[in-house]
Amino acid sequence: MSYSRPPGLPIVDAMTPPVLVLAGPATRDEVRGLGDDVRALLHGSGARVVVCDVGGWGLGPPGLAAVDLLAKLQLAARRAGGRIRLRDPDPALRALLDLVGLRFEVEGEVEEREPALGVEEAVEPGDPAV
Repeated sequence: MSYSRPPGLPIVDAMTPPVLVLAGPATRDEVRGLGDDVRALLHGSGARVVVCDVGGWGLGPPGLAAVDLLAKLQLAARRAGGRIRLRDPDPALRALLDLVGLRFEVEGEVEEREPALGVEEAVEPGDPAV
């Protein structure tokens, strides 16, 4: 049996992560339900990331309730084999997350282990070639 390649470019299916919109303060029961939603989005889509849109969050200044919610969502995602990524977080929320030691991937940021585009490492004279 032989296989001939079809003409043209190969078909690529781009994977767009599912989005969970967080639109305000959540009660304890709602937090549990949001954790279930994160797990369902991960399992239903086959994706490894769920984007949590926190841009329209009507909380006012972020507090520990927001930190607690995001930590629980991250834990639910990790237990399901994935993670969450934040979309459009308030700078005060990011500062609070840093203060309590929680690191979240933020949509549109360059990952720490990858150099930013257009940045080249300097080579000192006398450095051996790699």
